[in-house]
Amino acid sequence: MAHLTDLAKERATEAAVRARPAGNFLRRGWSETLIELMIRLSGVSTIAIVAMIFLFLLREGLPTFLDIPLRQLFGSRWYPIDELYGLWPLLVGSLVVTAGAVIIAVPLGLTTAIYLGEIAPMWQRELLKPLIEVLAGIPSIVLGFLGWVALAPIIQSLGAPTGLTALTGSLILAYMALPTIISISEDALYAVPKEYRDGALAIGATQWQTIWRVVLPSARSGLAMAIMLGIGRAIGETMAVMMVTGNAAFVPDLGLDLPLSPVRTMTATIAAEMGEVAQGSQHYSVLFGIGIVLFVVTFAINMVAGRLVGSVVRKRGGSV
Repeated sequence: MAHLTDLAKERATEAAVRARPAGNFLRRGWSETLIELMIRLSGVSTIAIVAMIFLFLLREGLPTFLDIPLRQLFGSRWYPIDELYGLWPLLVGSLVVTAGAVIIAVPLGLTTAIYLGEIAPMWQRELLKPLIEVLAGIPSIVLGFLGWVALAPIIQSLGAPTGLTALTGSLILAYMALPTIISISEDALYAVPKEYRDGALAIGATQWQTIWRVVLPSARSGLAMAIMLGIGRAIGETMAVMMVTGNAAFVPDLGLDLPLSPVRTMTATIAAEMGEVAQGSQHYSVLFGIGIVLFVVTFAINMVAGRLVGSVVRKRGGSV
């Protein structure tokens, strides 16, 4: 009887041991299912929030495109007192300021990222990278005030009739976009496997040839996204641009002095006039119409960036 009792105990212990992995597997299955559900809900909620924002803009701004003829809506005069809602000066102002910021920030940001990721010693990289990321936390209103007080007099001393010009806004926006471009570009370069560099150097390539022919093409998708995020930061900025661009709603003359002309952007127009209009008026709906135009422009930029990155990935995958 004692032998049978010991045998029963051994079998019960073996059964418990065998049942334990099944319980762990069951718990692991529930945890994985819960995590997948949370990730799925997060993705769906993000899409739903963006869709609701766009639907709200459509509800408030769609009367703009139904009640105002497109020829008048995209005219060259923005004078709401006389019910003249020409968006062309605002589009041109946003384009000039953003293009100037991109021309300044992209080469400088990529060059700095290459230096930090490929050339700078480790101690210098660990010192400069946090400082650059701290610059992204400076409030835009502070940068706008510095541009108004310190940068505008310098621009005026160059021969401009006023220091509040498109060039001033481009310089401030370039400064604001630089931390984003540098940080994401440096991360993209860091993600390139070290074996790529070692292989290029092993076959006799110089350090610059390795960077130009191997590292940059391998990190092209990350660099493109960094540039697009920098452009998005420049397009969507409001307070700093409103303070330093002069807020002149007219189309400047084409020429070398175009950057030295006062302009007005779409975001600055919404911020400056939204608090002064009556809710439900035509002026109110036009401001939301400007928001729709901004939404469409930003969506188009992101879509073009996605197409470019996708085409690069497909070409690299097909060439292997």
